[in-house]
Amino acid sequence: MKMMNMLRHALSLTLFCLFAGSAGAQSLKGEELAQLRKMEDSLVVSADSMFMTPIPDFRTQYCEQFVKQLIRTLKIRGSYQYPFDSLKKIVNIISPEDKSFRLFNWPIAYTDVRLRYYAAIQMNSEDLKLYPLFDNSDMLTKTDEDKILGAKEWVGGLIYNIITKRVGGENIYCLLGVNDGNPVSTKKYVDPMRFGDNGPSFGAPIFAIGSEKNPNAPINRFVLEYKKGVSVSMNWDAEHNAILFDDIASQVNDPNRKYTYVPTGQYNGLRWSGNAWRFVPNLIPILELQDGQAPDAGIK
Repeated sequence: MKMMNMLRHALSLTLFCLFAGSAGAQSLKGEELAQLRKMEDSLVVSADSMFMTPIPDFRTQYCEQFVKQLIRTLKIRGSYQYPFDSLKKIVNIISPEDKSFRLFNWPIAYTDVRLRYYAAIQMNSEDLKLYPLFDNSDMLTKTDEDKILGAKEWVGGLIYNIITKRVGGENIYCLLGVNDGNPVSTKKYVDPMRFGDNGPSFGAPIFAIGSEKNPNAPINRFVLEYKKGVSVSMNWDAEHNAILFDDIASQVNDPNRKYTYVPTGQYNGLRWSGNAWRFVPNLIPILELQDGQAPDAGIK
């Protein structure tokens, strides 16, 4: 734990101090393109080392090296226009439809049973604007759904989809992510992100769902927590015009023990209406088969 705290402090200094500088958003020139390709090759080598080395302490050291290299790379003029096609094969790089930013995102296994997630948001701007996110999932509780969080309090996870909604004249980016860092449970979530003068914040009352702590107040993020190792789906489904996800319930009929939750066989949804995500129960009901019938494939 001491090593992890030291690493987090070092990465904080690295990300907040080293990103100062500028990088133009114009079309790439030959010299800049060649430089970015060279830097990408180095990033791929470092990323491979931080993922593949068998010694946990070395993974965190390679991660710090990767972060420093990434910042130096993004300082190159025109870096936002560079696609990082090789790097994105091993590091998650994702953007919303409006291409207003892109998120670099990856996990590090710092023990055999725990993961920590890293992320940095590069804005599509004339001067380099880079916002580091710090995985604070170890400090969060079951009331995560109620909180508005800053970049240093991010819930952590691997972001696999971004759904943009326009509310009150601003874009809110709904991040769909998964956090597998707990040894007994996994979380999937819909976490609204918006940008202010101080950068990104996470959580917004755009869910027409009452909070467990305060049923009369809307939650600020939607979280599914379930048993480790169980497959639970949650993603946008165009056919149903909703975020479709597995209905889950406790195997031991104890709603407080989230690590006992498993799929029930039916699917619920979140559908956007009236500037809010609204819960739609039983969007795909349990299929009762007759003798000899084969089940249809579920969602991914």
